[in-house]
Amino acid sequence: MLFSLFKRKPKGNLYTVAFYNLENLFDTVHDKGKLDKDFTPEGFKKWTMKRYKRKVYKLAKTIAEIGEKSSSTPPVLVGVAEVENDNVIEDLINAEPLRAIDYDFVHYESPDERGIDTALIYHKKYFQVAHSEPITLYVNNPNGERDTTRDILYVRGKLSGEKVHVFVNHWPSRRDGAEETGYKRVKAAQTLSEFMQKLELTFKNPNYIVLGDFNDDPKSESIQTLVNDRALYNPMDKLHIPVQRGSANYKKNWSLFDQIMVSHNFLNHEKGTHSFAHANIFDKEFLVEFKGKYKGTPYRTYAGRKYIGGYSDHFPVYIQLKFNG
Repeated sequence: MLFSLFKRKPKGNLYTVAFYNLENLFDTVHDKGKLDKDFTPEGFKKWTMKRYKRKVYKLAKTIAEIGEKSSSTPPVLVGVAEVENDNVIEDLINAEPLRAIDYDFVHYESPDERGIDTALIYHKKYFQVAHSEPITLYVNNPNGERDTTRDILYVRGKLSGEKVHVFVNHWPSRRDGAEETGYKRVKAAQTLSEFMQKLELTFKNPNYIVLGDFNDDPKSESIQTLVNDRALYNPMDKLHIPVQRGSANYKKNWSLFDQIMVSHNFLNHEKGTHSFAHANIFDKEFLVEFKGKYKGTPYRTYAGRKYIGGYSDHFPVYIQLKFNG
């Protein structure tokens, strides 16, 4: 469950940065060349417009509430994974719980064979985009064929006037085994590190926010590679308790694949900058399955083939940054 760190009035100088794997946010239409037929009314998941709209509303409600106990401002940056296209993101930010917030987003189509991508939703009052681009991940399967996995989304902009570099990730899955696929995620870490190294030739002491579903835990080789190569701080390390807490659950074991890392600049407290305040997993009761086989785990949309009408098979994670005015 969510352990509240604040009981006092939400603060106006705390800003929430979140990440949420939305668990297959597909529309109901098949896209040619993509493996998305399961998510159509005729597919085996019987993905109807009614089910789609219900999911969009629930995800929007969740995003609106992340960090609200301690911040008076809705999330200013929300990285998302498993979105199919621009249309589903438009529907998400225009759903009733988010409609009144001035949100926009950055998204690129990736080569993922299922058609799921990453995106960055941002509050236009607090964040202005200066540049964005996808970082292609070139990694092969054991047979030598390319694994058409998700790109890493890079967005540069200003958060309350301070320059930041944001990376939204959804690294290769563990579907064929954690050890067997580990090299792919190490390659993702190296690809991102090399991109950041090039940035550092132009930008002195850049402010990095690296968020995503990394399909690895904080202690995994891939995450350690990135953290050590680029001297990042990973506050999620302290939140991962495999038998008690995480952002996703598989066979009664908690993982914390969803993480947010920052550069050490955010540990300073200079005027006009942001400093790291705290991190948490957003695992409020309404996001938790309350009965049956999956009791206590994320209240997902599907359990295998069975539609159960929940939110996502992941909890969101978030950090809060204090603006030093």
